Amino acid sequence: MGHRNVSRLSRRVFFGATALAAFGVASLAPYAATAQDGDQAEWPQSYEASPHMAVGRESTPILSPATVTATEQAIQNYQNIVAKGGWGQVPPGPDLKIGSKGPRVQALRDRLVATGDLDPIAGAGTTYDSFVEAAVKRFQARNGLSESGAVNEATFVELNVPAETRLQQLETNIVRLKAYSGDLGERFVVVNIPSASVETVENGVVYSHHAAGVGKIDRQSPIMQTHATEINFNPFWTVPPSLIKKDLIPKMKDDPNYLTEEKIRVFNKEGQEVPPSSINWNTTEATNYKYRQDTGADLNSLGFVRINIPNPYGVYMHDTPSKGIFGDDFRFVSSGCVRVQDVRDYVAWLLKDNPGWGRDQIDEVIRSGQRLDVKLTTPVNVYWVYVTAWATPDGIVQFRPDVYQRDGAGPGPLASAVP
Repeated sequence: MGHRNVSRLSRRVFFGATALAAFGVASLAPYAATAQDGDQAEWPQSYEASPHMAVGRESTPILSPATVTATEQAIQNYQNIVAKGGWGQVPPGPDLKIGSKGPRVQALRDRLVATGDLDPIAGAGTTYDSFVEAAVKRFQARNGLSESGAVNEATFVELNVPAETRLQQLETNIVRLKAYSGDLGERFVVVNIPSASVETVENGVVYSHHAAGVGKIDRQSPIMQTHATEINFNPFWTVPPSLIKKDLIPKMKDDPNYLTEEKIRVFNKEGQEVPPSSINWNTTEATNYKYRQDTGADLNSLGFVRINIPNPYGVYMHDTPSKGIFGDDFRFVSSGCVRVQDVRDYVAWLLKDNPGWGRDQIDEVIRSGQRLDVKLTTPVNVYWVYVTAWATPDGIVQFRPDVYQRDGAGPGPLASAVP
């Protein structure tokens, strides 16, 4: 269905004002070789051999005093960058990659040096060499982009966001981060909507990271504080009323076999199953029925597991049969709920205080297909937040797209009770 192409287009359209920056990197070891402009430069030291240049899995929670302190320092650094005139633009044109040559490569080097992604010692040259590639990977990692090492259209967009805009983004988000500077609990979960990610935190340290699928621009995931209270294994999915009109009726008009193919059963108000063919799909009659999808992760929209987090919006966290979304840069794909990568590991962590519920038991109940609800012995705090810019204690500054346009325009509409 061309999902990846649509994802990239969507990111370009909606995130036209986003780019990435970092500051405070240590210098690289001296180079033992240089190259003339126009030659293919291959430095003797590689990206992998320079761990201080890599962007690894962060152990500091995004909601923590350490992140607040690091972000305050980043604000000072960006104030200095802005005071010196910011950074130059990388001229538009074809994608840049290893072997590319010309003045645009020099402009790219200058841009990467400005934010600490490329050491100044490697800042001269019109050939795209392995160190430029490594710097681009670093830039992409800090901006939530796939680390291809090539400058594609999405990366050009992020590179060319002005320094003033980045500074404003940091100043907006330090207020959000400080709002969570209190005691969040010994164990808690953070869903950061702009980065479409989930992290579990235990004793002040990140225990696990999970890619996520979050609400679309027009069906946003809400900002909220709640608790994980119950795990539903092999759940049914009941189509929310909001989706009956928006999605289900139009699909049935296009394809009368849609409900049957999706294993969605129709029930009247008395709880009796009725055939889809008995409903007039050209009227609103369909809104008088209940629609329930059978269990089974091959088709069920919730996959194998649903995590209940009581809230007034009717949203929750769950597995998904569409695992491919977790490899996309653009993961704003749901109707408000949060889809979690590696959901079995996530559930095992949530259930760690429940006797007899290790990973083996979780795998077994999923394998059985049995409908089973398990209440957490100890509810776990859950925070859905909207943070588009922050820094970590190692000096790396992260930026994510303001997909819901909340950094300057206020809150957007909240989600409906749908996955």
